[in-house]
Amino acid sequence: MSLDNAVWLLTGLAAVVVLLTRMRLSSEQSQSGHALVPLAIVNAHTVIGVLALAVWIFYLTSPDDLVGLLALLAWWVEVVLGILILLRWLSRGGKHAADTTGDSWAEGPALSILGHVGMLLGISFFTWIVLADKLVT
Repeated sequence: MSLDNAVWLLTGLAAVVVLLTRMRLSSEQSQSGHALVPLAIVNAHTVIGVLALAVWIFYLTSPDDLVGLLALLAWWVEVVLGILILLRWLSRGGKHAADTTGDSWAEGPALSILGHVGMLLGISFFTWIVLADKLVT
C-alpha cells in the first residue's frame, strides 16, 4: 500500500471518529446518569473536527505547505480537545454518575480510548507526512 493510499484510508477513519464522537456525545445529553460534557465543548469538538477534515482534504487534493500546516494545526487542536474530554471521563473512573439508559455503543470507555488513541496516532502520521513532504502530487 502506498503512503498516499494509507493517508486517504486514515482520513476516512478520522471522519468516522469525528462523526461517531459527535453522535455519542450528543446522544448522552438526553440520557440520565452521564457525567455530561457541556454542549459547547461537544459543538467545538465537532466544528474543529469538521474544519480539520475539510482543510486536510483540500491539502490532499492540492498540496500546499501552508494549507498542510493549517490542517495539522486544526487536527492537533481536535486531538487535544478529544483527549481532554476523554481524560475528564476517565478521571471519574470511566463510569457515569449512575446507570445510563440506552447506551448501546459500548460498556465503559474502551471505544472512546480506541478512537482517541487512534486519532493521536493517525494525526502523528499525518504530521510526519506533511513535515517530511511525503505526499505524492
